[in-house]
Amino acid sequence: MSCWETRAKTSPSGEPARRERARRAARENGKLLGLDGDPDLNFLLVGGMLTKVRSRSWQKNRFYRLQEDCKTVWHQSHKVFKRKQTFSVDDIDSVRNGRRSEGLNKHTDPGDEDRCFSIVFKGRKKVLDLMASDRDEADQWVKSFEKVLNNMRNLSRQQKSEHWIIDCMRRADKDADNKMNLKELKRFLRHVNIEVDDAYAEELFQKCDRSKSGYLEDSEIETFYELLTQREEIDVIYGNYARTEGQMSVRDLLDFLLNEQRENATASDALALMEKYEMDKTAKRNKRMSKDGFQMYLQHQDCSIFNPAHESVCQDMTQPLNHYYISSSHNTYLTHDQLKGPSSTEGYIRALMKNCRCVELDSWDGANGEPVIYHGYTLTSKILFRDAIRAIKDYAFRTSDYPVILSLENHCSVEQQKLMAHYIISILGDALVTEPLADSPPAAFPSPEELKRKFLIKGKCLNKWSATFNGRDNATSEGTVSEEDEAAEQEDGPKSPQKKSKIRLARELSDVVVYCKSVHFNGFEHARDQLDFNEMSSFKESKAFNLAESACGAFTRHNVDKLSRTYPAGSRTDSSNYNPVPMWNAGCQIVALNFQTPGKEMHINQGRFRANGMCGYVLKPQFQRDAASHFDPNVLSFGPWLRKKSLHVMVISAQQLPKLNVDKQKSIVDPLVRVEVYGVRADNASKETHRIDNNGFNPTWNERFEFHVHVPELAILRLVVEDYDATSANDLIGQYCLPLTCVQNGYRHVPLLNKNGDLISAAGLFVHVMLLDAE
Repeated sequence: MSCWETRAKTSPSGEPARRERARRAARENGKLLGLDGDPDLNFLLVGGMLTKVRSRSWQKNRFYRLQEDCKTVWHQSHKVFKRKQTFSVDDIDSVRNGRRSEGLNKHTDPGDEDRCFSIVFKGRKKVLDLMASDRDEADQWVKSFEKVLNNMRNLSRQQKSEHWIIDCMRRADKDADNKMNLKELKRFLRHVNIEVDDAYAEELFQKCDRSKSGYLEDSEIETFYELLTQREEIDVIYGNYARTEGQMSVRDLLDFLLNEQRENATASDALALMEKYEMDKTAKRNKRMSKDGFQMYLQHQDCSIFNPAHESVCQDMTQPLNHYYISSSHNTYLTHDQLKGPSSTEGYIRALMKNCRCVELDSWDGANGEPVIYHGYTLTSKILFRDAIRAIKDYAFRTSDYPVILSLENHCSVEQQKLMAHYIISILGDALVTEPLADSPPAAFPSPEELKRKFLIKGKCLNKWSATFNGRDNATSEGTVSEEDEAAEQEDGPKSPQKKSKIRLARELSDVVVYCKSVHFNGFEHARDQLDFNEMSSFKESKAFNLAESACGAFTRHNVDKLSRTYPAGSRTDSSNYNPVPMWNAGCQIVALNFQTPGKEMHINQGRFRANGMCGYVLKPQFQRDAASHFDPNVLSFGPWLRKKSLHVMVISAQQLPKLNVDKQKSIVDPLVRVEVYGVRADNASKETHRIDNNGFNPTWNERFEFHVHVPELAILRLVVEDYDATSANDLIGQYCLPLTCVQNGYRHVPLLNKNGDLISAAGLFVHVMLLDAE
């Protein structure tokens, strides 16, 4: 709900005043975004007519405009029971120029390319396809949206908090008079997710109503805001270190950095923080940090629980490819379930934009000689193979320069295989690796650094590499290979017919497979003695977990010089996921998950690949890369992996948690926090706080937990905030996941992500973390 929707009806005589209030609100919100008077923002505020495209026959003119809160886009609807429609700018994932969505590509003509653009939303909401009157107007819409999006995403946590609170105040101000009576104050408190009794609300109101007018306005509203946003826990921390005339000197701040934050800081570092965060000119001139400056510092990215040193690529990227965990997707083309859900190129785009570096293509014979992609033997829809390759080419390196692996599940006839090879070669062009990087038979994989902006094909191949280099390559136009991987191992899947054990493979398709040749797994000894390094196996979930449980040491050693891919069981028709942690513990590199399905498993995956600049590649620990290593995650013998740590976590407070039931004003969350550790079996643990009733705005726990971690290099920390429910499962409010090696010690703010892994604006946890060597 936006301030536009809640605006009271005005008489014609009151319209000029209403317009002036709207202009003032827009200016204030634009100023918060750093866009005061910006022409691109003003373009959106004025709005304009666009053509909404749903099909060839359904293309309707609709007026779109950004509302005065600078967060909500409104357009008139012709639906009988839904006269007005809005969506939040926060819900936009990206804005794309041209006919880059499936809908625009299908339902518009190539001549309309320059007029088209799409608004892509987070989660599963449908793409909004639009056409402007001409190219300049389309460019203006895209440019303006991107500017607002970028500015919103670059706001500091404190700025997001102010923006959110002010927006809630406006929504509570039903008559839009920039005043707040007692009833509106109570409504505002419910908007910000806090329930107080009438006596306390009245006491708070009377305390701020210095004029005794029965309304809060101007400076009185500022007083109310200051009372509401006061952080007592930060006051205590500041008071412990503000030892110089009530403020922090350079020495005081340095003591805080050294003793609490455990940073290798100097006096110069402390002074630089004062220069960066202190807004009071007198304090800055006296080389002091005020409480406001200290709070601003604590809420900045510098004080996030995630170490900013890991926000860019910081690991050695010159190791062989198989020495890395690789972010990987299963059935990438699906956007919902595995039985009758839609297939879409959007699945590839979204996965790649989330830094996925291995995508899957299940290819089958299609009509008119054109190979298609879909989940075989089901009612899922189909997309053209060539469209998927084009989407992969267009989006592969938008967020990461490191190589993308195309995992082919080939069920096509030889003729359509040849067409597949043609599309792969012609569309991917020079970026496709079609031959080894070395002139002589290599003994190991090239590195991600050597393969930057390159595509690798994983699939069946007619010959062993050794035969190719020794001049014994079979030059026949096609040959027979075993059909395996998911195609032959879905006996636990739905209605799978008996599959043939052999398929015909076209030479053209075989030749694009270089470093990732798919072979059937016949045991670790066979793999060690008989397979070339580039021959790799895929393991269905049950097989992989069985190996990780019964032969984990051998599995781990196998993965030192071979690539392994694991994938979900065919019985997961709802596109649910398995726990990826045991697979990583065994050294598996390509742990494929259903990216389209949010949940704990995807949160953990997102946490694992948050490291190393979110580039999709994370270097495995040395003990998983050393052929002489005897590491077994199930039996922790003495070795370099055993670096025992004590993890101390104090959950202090949370701020501005979102309402889960926005349709019920009086629905307030009862939050609790759970701290989870995932890693080797001995390290898995979970502890939770008590719940706080009826307070999602500023709940405080001050609860301490301790965890004993044996193998910190494999451990992942997950913090979860849930809404307590006595009669059913708790509802997720927010979560955050990161490798333990990326955790910063000290007082830290934790950003919160929703179930889909998207940032919840303004919400967060405040914790104290200390990771120490165990005694």
